[in-house]
Amino acid sequence: MTRGWDHVQVRPDADVEPGTLLVASPGLLDSNFRRTVVYVIDHRGEGTLGVVLNRPSEVSVDDVLPAWGPHVTEPSAVFVGGPVDPKTALCLAAMRTGEDVSAMAGVIGVRGPVALVDLDSDPDTLVSRFRGMRVFAGYSGWDVDQLAGEIDRGDWIVVPALPSDVLASPSEDLWARVLRRQGMPLALLATHPVDVKNN
Repeated sequence: MTRGWDHVQVRPDADVEPGTLLVASPGLLDSNFRRTVVYVIDHRGEGTLGVVLNRPSEVSVDDVLPAWGPHVTEPSAVFVGGPVDPKTALCLAAMRTGEDVSAMAGVIGVRGPVALVDLDSDPDTLVSRFRGMRVFAGYSGWDVDQLAGEIDRGDWIVVPALPSDVLASPSEDLWARVLRRQGMPLALLATHPVDVKNN
C-alpha cells in the first residue's frame, strides 16, 4: 500500500533560515525574550543561533571596542544579543548596494546585504563598505529541536527580515513594526499592550 503525502510532517521550524526573524509572541513572558525580535544568523541540524535586535544596553561600543565605536549605527550602545555567552561580542553589518560579501575579507555573509563582521579585522578596510553596523553582547541559541518545540508551542512567529531591521533605532518599537508589516491577522498583535493590565 502506498502512503499518501498527507502524512508528511512539516517541521515547525521549516521556515527558519539565516536572515529570518523570530518575533516573540505576546504570550512569551520569559524576561530574556519578552517583546523581542531575534535575527537568525545560523540554523542547521546542530541548532540555531541569532541575536536580539531590540535590546540596547547602557554600555557604549567605544568603551569595549574603541576601534569600532565611531563606526556603529546610532545609538552607539552595545545591544544585548541574548542570554548566552554575554562576554562574547558579535557584529552585524548591512552592506552598501553593490558590495560583494563573498569576495570580502573580514565578513561572512548571512543573507542578502547582511553579514557577520570579524571584529579582529581593521575597521578602516571595511567600514566604507557598510551602510551601517551594530555590536551585540552575547547571543540567543537553541539546541536541536528546541526552537521547533518553542515555535510549535506558539512562543515565536517566524517572518522575513528586512536588512534595515538589523540597524533599527531603539526609539522605534521594532517588535510592533515587524508585526504590523505582516498584514492581517499578525498585524493585530502589534497593538498588544506591554502590560496586559492596561488592556
